[in-house]
Amino acid sequence: MSVMPVMEPSTARTALRRHFLMCRPEHFAVTYAINPWMDPARGADAGKAVEQWEALRAAYLALGHEVSLIDPIEGLPDMVFAANGALVVGGRAYGARFTHAERQAEGPAYAAWLKENGFAEVLEPQHTNEGEGDFLTLDHVILAGTGFRTDLAAHQEAQEFLGRPVVTLRLVDPRFYHLDTALFPLGGGNVAYFPGAFSSGSRAVLERLFPEAILASEADAAVLGLNAVCDGRNVVINAEATELIGTLKDRGYEPLPVDLSELRKAGGGPKCCTLELRA
Repeated sequence: MSVMPVMEPSTARTALRRHFLMCRPEHFAVTYAINPWMDPARGADAGKAVEQWEALRAAYLALGHEVSLIDPIEGLPDMVFAANGALVVGGRAYGARFTHAERQAEGPAYAAWLKENGFAEVLEPQHTNEGEGDFLTLDHVILAGTGFRTDLAAHQEAQEFLGRPVVTLRLVDPRFYHLDTALFPLGGGNVAYFPGAFSSGSRAVLERLFPEAILASEADAAVLGLNAVCDGRNVVINAEATELIGTLKDRGYEPLPVDLSELRKAGGGPKCCTLELRA
């Protein structure tokens, strides 16, 4: 399929109110390793993770966003990473089907919550995908990652169900195993991303689609600075991504740095903790 490039508008940044689903990390732990960030020998402090998560939730509420909560389930320490639970566009929910056995029960849990909370159309996927971890929605297109967690066939499945064009991007660096660790939408048809996370062909696609994109350094990507949430003006971002924060300010955005260092021990940041519910 062909998708015309979308130029970033020159008008002032406008924040749009969003509806997010989050899961309090009451059972957070690092007891297994399913990505390069996880080290069971280091462990994690669940109390500290809850404090950092509460600060993230408070930041969203202070910006005027709505936050709904799904109950955490004991034995699912990664359930805090709500973004992986589904992809919700136009009131329809494309469910998750996790790669690793340790997380597979999360998919049905998120699907059940969505059905119980007004989302009548929830598709149980046939193909492996990890929700908004690998599907990022812009105004007219969905960017979809593959290479580590989400099957290429899931991109077509999501497109058919949601009726939105899906553009495939191949990830090649294991540190950036989900698309949302290497790229985030800025609103207005633009994105920020780390080129080194993508195959050469996918970099060419991004350059063509987003000629005004913000390019992040490897240093900022390596602290999950691109696992950020933008409402069109405000950007909730890991505080350690200092160069990227400066660039966002220069481009007219309002960065809101947060500390999620404890959750990063499992490979998570602000976006990982945040599933957007698009009506």
